[in-house]
Amino acid sequence: MSKKNILPDLLLRKRNRRKNTRLLQIHTPNRIVESRYVKIGDIDQWVTIRGENYHNPVLLFIHGGPASPYSIFSPLLRSWEKHFTIVQWDQRGAGKTFTRNGKDRSGTITFDRIAQDGIELAEYLCNKLRHQKVILIGSSVGSLIGIMMAKQRPDLFYAYVGTDQNAPDPQHQTYKVTLDAFRKAGNAKGVHLVEKMGPDPTRWSRKDFELRNQYLVKVINDVPNMIMDLILPSMLSSPEHKFSDLINIFKGMNYTLGHLFDELVAFDFDKVGLCFELPFFIMHGDQDIITPTATAKAYFDKIEAPFKEYVRIRNAGHLACFSRPEQFLEELMKRVRPLAAGTENELQMR
Repeated sequence: MSKKNILPDLLLRKRNRRKNTRLLQIHTPNRIVESRYVKIGDIDQWVTIRGENYHNPVLLFIHGGPASPYSIFSPLLRSWEKHFTIVQWDQRGAGKTFTRNGKDRSGTITFDRIAQDGIELAEYLCNKLRHQKVILIGSSVGSLIGIMMAKQRPDLFYAYVGTDQNAPDPQHQTYKVTLDAFRKAGNAKGVHLVEKMGPDPTRWSRKDFELRNQYLVKVINDVPNMIMDLILPSMLSSPEHKFSDLINIFKGMNYTLGHLFDELVAFDFDKVGLCFELPFFIMHGDQDIITPTATAKAYFDKIEAPFKEYVRIRNAGHLACFSRPEQFLEELMKRVRPLAAGTENELQMR
């Protein structure tokens, strides 16, 4: 059963932030802990790098939203930092990057622009950390940016790992899954709204899209709820985020969706194509109704890559890596980390 009331998280914010401050401390000799602005795409963009050993393979997260930074989830991934160097990036228009640049310096935000920023960041990380490549994880809307980066610069990445993977939906599975979820929950307003919107996302208005999403997160009860169990508690307990930062996250999300909405509902998967020149993984929640599990699997089945695997994250909905971080880490260790092991050994011998 999902959390229904966020008031305890508000009242205990100070205590929970202190607890996470202690949790996030790293004392190993080869640790790396950095949070700072890096010049990317001619503007300052906020980048956080954390790990117990900078020789470990680098995981570059491409967050979703649009403009929903994942640095708030660092405490949930603390156990990952023993095995990987974790890089969180507040994209153009998101979080502390939006705080720094505002509307005036953010420029026009497009998926192409963010993907180019992401490639520039990956190059920066390879140079800074002296790694040949990094591992790319794209989540939710970030999975669209992730496949663009993986397609354009496979030489920068050991593998692409998609989670909460957005996918082509010619059979309108998302429409059917959404309707079923509202009917099962007895949410008449949701059923009426989705029937009015219809199955073709290119005909949706932004207002209806946002209202649909508000209704939809309320019917997620059988798995961790992305808003009530993950995003809001993590925001309120993050030692790295003041209240003003949280307010700016919401401002950035509103601003960026204004730029990306038309592209988002009509994303051109044909332009990216189905052939990738790197190992391709999808690790998806087995009960995801936001980016339905069935559409992600159908997309995966059509992908052509030197190697590919599809993994279901058990008892997980949207934001599967944060709702089930233990299983997700196990899968990364078993399937993805070995792809970067050679370079890691070379670095340790230098």
